[in-house]
Amino acid sequence: RPRSHTVTTTSSSFTANLSASSSTLSYDREFLRTLPGLLMVAEIVLGLLVWTLIAGTEYFLYPAFGWVMFVAVFYWVLTVFFLIIYMTMTYTRIPQVPWTAVGLVFNGSAFILYFIAAVVDASSVTKELDSHNYNSWAASSFFAFMVTSCYAGNTYFSFISWRSRTLQ
Repeated sequence: RPRSHTVTTTSSSFTANLSASSSTLSYDREFLRTLPGLLMVAEIVLGLLVWTLIAGTEYFLYPAFGWVMFVAVFYWVLTVFFLIIYMTMTYTRIPQVPWTAVGLVFNGSAFILYFIAAVVDASSVTKELDSHNYNSWAASSFFAFMVTSCYAGNTYFSFISWRSRTLQ
């Protein structure tokens, strides 16, 4: 009996602490004024352009554009997810996660895969494939390289942040 009482008390205090800490939702307005925040917003806007320009065509007939579509949608969703995490300061509530390393891996992988997707996109754009999709595919290629450069910038900032954490 005393043992179950201890478990109940621990569980109750954990629940009380959790509800007390989660009742106040933090919002970091200043994040969008930083260069990484601005780059993240640019990644979301430009990434949205990449996949909507491709989605409006018959991309499914060409496997190369399917790969570009996968990378664009996958990283667009994850970038929106990370923006929400940074804007709500959720990373402060989960200190067990090495957020600087997660950011570095995320931005580094996004840079590499988006660069590959941008090259595939640009090399697949020809008038011979389907002339009425040419402009959309060409524009998506341009925006894919723009998103790649944004992810490269955020990879640099993530590396600097990770490096300063590991040196402490």
